[in-house]
Amino acid sequence: MEFIKGEIEQLFAKCQQQAIGRIEKLPQSGSNREYYRIYTSNQSFIATYNENVQENKAFIHFTEHFKKTGLPVPVVFCTNENTTMYIQEDKGTESLLNQIEKHGKNEYVYDLFKKSLRQLAKMQIIGHEGFDYNFCLTAKEFGKQAITNDLLYFKYYFLDTLGIPYDKQALLEDFETLSTYLSKIGQQYFMFRDFQSRNILVQNDEVFFIDYQGGMKGALQYDVASLLWQAKANLSEGWKNSLLNYYINEAECLLGKAIDRTAFISQYNGYVLIRLLQVLGAYGFRGLFERKAHFLTSIPFALQNIQFFLANKKVGINMPVFEKLLQKITSPEIIASFTPVQANENTPLVIAINSFSYKKGIPATNNDTGGGYVFDMRAILNPGRNNEYKKLSGKDKPVQDFLEQRTLMNNFLNSVWDLIDISVENYIDRSFENLVINFGCTGGQHRSVYAAEQTARHLRNKYKVKVVITHTNEANWVK
Repeated sequence: MEFIKGEIEQLFAKCQQQAIGRIEKLPQSGSNREYYRIYTSNQSFIATYNENVQENKAFIHFTEHFKKTGLPVPVVFCTNENTTMYIQEDKGTESLLNQIEKHGKNEYVYDLFKKSLRQLAKMQIIGHEGFDYNFCLTAKEFGKQAITNDLLYFKYYFLDTLGIPYDKQALLEDFETLSTYLSKIGQQYFMFRDFQSRNILVQNDEVFFIDYQGGMKGALQYDVASLLWQAKANLSEGWKNSLLNYYINEAECLLGKAIDRTAFISQYNGYVLIRLLQVLGAYGFRGLFERKAHFLTSIPFALQNIQFFLANKKVGINMPVFEKLLQKITSPEIIASFTPVQANENTPLVIAINSFSYKKGIPATNNDTGGGYVFDMRAILNPGRNNEYKKLSGKDKPVQDFLEQRTLMNNFLNSVWDLIDISVENYIDRSFENLVINFGCTGGQHRSVYAAEQTARHLRNKYKVKVVITHTNEANWVK
């Protein structure tokens, strides 16, 4: 990390006549790219480090092209010599998904969706003009083979993990039918490929796009389906329909001709299905194979989306084996198997989470059952050794950033949660009243406090269970 920060400082000095105040590593998401926020006295920038040079070149080229056409993308200020790092404009931290979570489905958020779709239509249609598709990362267009790849991704990383028996050859024939049908639409425009609310940033009530480096030539419908049917966004049917009509109106204006809405919507439904399955495959890979909690908890939402689609939408082609399998994987039993048990107002379980200092000893258990968990956090690098963190605690953002970005804390806690989740689910089912979880470190101020706070957040979000946190050594914290 220190090497990368040195590289950032050298590159920043070449393109900006400003002194760096600090550099902060941002949490990684699903990719191998590393993002850093650079702070100056009155401004911030984003530095991206990525050893995939082809991917960087795609993003930089796409950005330069879209910027010339007036599209809402960040400026790329400079790139290092081997194209493993670039510095770009910072469009902030608020995504469209954040706005949904913050404001709910109100008029302001609806207007942000309209702005996003208006700009999407411009990116697809105007952005396509003069675009050099030779810079695309994989295929130049989202044609039959790319559609088949998405279907196989779903098959390998989700469907096959369920162990449901099916006729594999018949399923592949149905995949062939669907991919042939959709590939006949014509791949005429730029396709964002991952147009979802996390990749739309909101700054001063305007929208900006990021993470479009996977784009290629494709059909208009795919990106609209990606946004309106995103599982986490969970838009109502009314919003989906009205926003789709709004998008078609915008596309008609840009194309200068009327769109056959019946044909467009039938094809759109096919792309909705493709997108839902591709997302489920991604959730399966990240959640079932890589054991990332966020993706596991998203699986029930994705299955419910497919369940609703099957009940209310038609693609217009015959796929008997495929449709039967989709009905099976969206059965109440399968969805329930991915849905954690939830506490309610009558659930007696109260989980006591304590942080403590090993200098003072493990807290006594104050209930009749005894037992519980004790986790020793001292194998994690201690931020308290650095003067800048000594007077802070695991509740403070600088300490949280240190632990998330410079230690193995996330790996440690994912393993902890795999263990305690078993007990929590069992205790809720059996109406137990108590569970104690203790996190200890040297001073009971940084690592153990962070672990306790994050574990409480995890349990409340996943199980809606009552949690009481006590930082037993708080009176002795260095302040």
